Amino acid sequence: MKIACLQMDIKYGEPDANREKAKRMMEEAAENGADVIVLPEMWNTGYQLDELAQIADQDGQNTKELLSALAAKYQVNIIGGSVSVKRKESYYNSMFIFDRQGNQVGEYDKAHLFTLMDEHHYLEAGQRSNFFPIDGMLCGGVICYDIRFPEWIRKHALGGANILFVPAEWPKPRIDHWEILLKARAIENQMYVVAVNRVGADPKNIFNGHSMVIAPWGEVILNGGEEEGIGYAEVDLDEVRRVRELIPVYKDRRESLYE
Repeated sequence: MKIACLQMDIKYGEPDANREKAKRMMEEAAENGADVIVLPEMWNTGYQLDELAQIADQDGQNTKELLSALAAKYQVNIIGGSVSVKRKESYYNSMFIFDRQGNQVGEYDKAHLFTLMDEHHYLEAGQRSNFFPIDGMLCGGVICYDIRFPEWIRKHALGGANILFVPAEWPKPRIDHWEILLKARAIENQMYVVAVNRVGADPKNIFNGHSMVIAPWGEVILNGGEEEGIGYAEVDLDEVRRVRELIPVYKDRRESLYE
């Protein structure tokens, strides 16, 4: 499976410009033979949360139409990162997933809101986990800050996810935490972790990429560096089974001690 990680610079509060850039990058990735395309967090607006009434995607409709059309045209799976969405009178940080036929196969609202970027003042937290199929393999998806909650990631692993997708806007000052946490989540859950972080800046933060694809044994297959661009990684879908057989942590768990 060839995965394309779209490490893009996001224009602050400019959904039209961001949609056009995302479209161009997705088309390039598809034309280069990607099986799965992954976008970063809040790629439609960035974190201009105080303007969501004007710029959030109503019911995610614009995002869904774009992702569905491109997925069907190029017969590629798209993990739609996340976008700011308005539903009724509330706002969410939402991920949409589409298969090769352009069908929506997953949807997720960020469960853990990041207080340092004021998400809790503007957004509603999600209430559900996120499982979806990609070419017959069960996968999971969370968003950015979610990876600091190992019990949340373990829930997805126990539910059968073999690959965890993580779109993010992770700021530069804590990028070492990003890399360490992603490696830990891959190793402890014996799964692939595909994490896509943005680059660029907004009025309050600097973002420096380091999008990563990490194997179940902890090897870093891709580190996207600090520049805007598309990173590609090939993953071996049998590796999850091999690693879980080698060290059977799932069989050796003692659930009665964890309650």
